[in-house]
Amino acid sequence: MIVDSHCHLADAAFAGDREAVVARARAAGVSAAICILAADADAEVAAAREVLRPLWPELWFATGVHPHGAGAYADEPSRAADRAREAAAAVSAVALGEIGLDYHYDFAPTDVQQQVFAAQVGLAGELGLPVVIHTREASADTEAILREVGAGRVRGVMHCFTGTADDARRALDLGFWISWSGILTFPRAADLRAVAAAVPLDRLLIETDAPYLAPVPHRGQRNEPAYVVETLRVLAGLHQCSVETLAQQIRENLAALLGSSTAPVAVRGA
Repeated sequence: MIVDSHCHLADAAFAGDREAVVARARAAGVSAAICILAADADAEVAAAREVLRPLWPELWFATGVHPHGAGAYADEPSRAADRAREAAAAVSAVALGEIGLDYHYDFAPTDVQQQVFAAQVGLAGELGLPVVIHTREASADTEAILREVGAGRVRGVMHCFTGTADDARRALDLGFWISWSGILTFPRAADLRAVAAAVPLDRLLIETDAPYLAPVPHRGQRNEPAYVVETLRVLAGLHQCSVETLAQQIRENLAALLGSSTAPVAVRGA
């Protein structure tokens, strides 16, 4: 059994064929997945409860206010944490996210992003939930907030990791897991593959980030959970182990991240 640790099945890109997408995932051996929801997108939260959960009982949810949406909370950053709290309760979330900082697109002022992020890290500590981190061109500030606000109590995952070996070491020092997307399969991602090969087996996760970042040989298409198998194959080759061995390890890693009280049954029972 394989787990996609990060996808966006509530996205409008899947509105027309979610049932077929889930069927293809199961046929590919993907037994469970974590669906990421925007906490302030009521339609996504409603779709999770009313459509996705009945369709795929092994689908679990994480929710938070993305850094791209942080500007809406410039007047009162704590409101972002309030929205995340409400959405997390509505879908029985197993994690908060994706949350973090994005200085590449900079859709919101950096100080506002930092305040919104810090408020949600604080909420994660209060709720005892792990965090799913989005960080782009902001690794130093992301780490600082996790250290200062998380205070060693907040565990989590660096989603869709594209950083350097030093970035990876700092994330591991924080006690975080590192998740690899289809980018790992891209021909020009040799440097990233070298970083992935050096990360300990017990800190690895895989994801699709569907509908984005489809791996080779599906690059350019809409991504979907079934395609996580391609990333798994590449990562297994880097670590010189079988796909089955790495899939088992990743299930154990995800269970450790989520904690025994919240880990999906399909993951815990691997």
